[in-house]
Amino acid sequence: MAGILNSLSRVNRGDIVMSVRDIKKTFVEGGQPLHILRGGGFNLHRGEIIALVGPSGSGKSTLLQCVGLLDKPTSGSIIIAGTPVHKMSEDSRTIIRRKKIGFVYQRHNLLSDFTAVENVVLPMLANGVDEEIAQKRAMKLLRAAGVAHRAEHLPGEMSGGEQQRTAVARALANEPEILLADEPTGSLDPAHATAVFDQLLALVRKNNMAMLFVTHDMGLANRADKKITIANGIVK
Repeated sequence: MAGILNSLSRVNRGDIVMSVRDIKKTFVEGGQPLHILRGGGFNLHRGEIIALVGPSGSGKSTLLQCVGLLDKPTSGSIIIAGTPVHKMSEDSRTIIRRKKIGFVYQRHNLLSDFTAVENVVLPMLANGVDEEIAQKRAMKLLRAAGVAHRAEHLPGEMSGGEQQRTAVARALANEPEILLADEPTGSLDPAHATAVFDQLLALVRKNNMAMLFVTHDMGLANRADKKITIANGIVK
């Protein structure tokens, strides 16, 4: 484990934190190959925010699953902080995912039987962080996300916007260098969507993180530093 983490040194602002090249992903359905991703790639730099856009079914979520190390591409390369990760074992990929990558999904995916602060603490405990330190950091993140007053509430006792803000705090719990977000405001009404996205951008900028987010909302996409698209399976 130490060897893997030592090879993933922290990058400076402007350095490439993720590089994706000629990425392809093929599924087999009914005995027939289904080519979702057909090539192309991009670089993501420290401190950079990129919007990933494209029509429904074009492969945006598939790409996010691959670069988030939740799935392996059929071919192509994914390099994180200078280290090729696309052919690593599942155990090694899990270590990198926990240490380097945060996720925000369209639905908050909070654990319903745990309070807001407990939902933010749990990822840190899984990474071996001392419980007292994890508790203090969780409260700091909830304050930054504007939901500290909901710390002891269960997800079912919070509004949709509060749940998603808590999910953002959870995604930042282990101080990732890369944040991946799949339609992070897609389940919210326009007013709450704008407020949550404003908060998300502010936290990403403040922490000098790199973020890749999927959206159908061109208003949100236009707030990114740049956009990449998937068209006919090609990332460009």
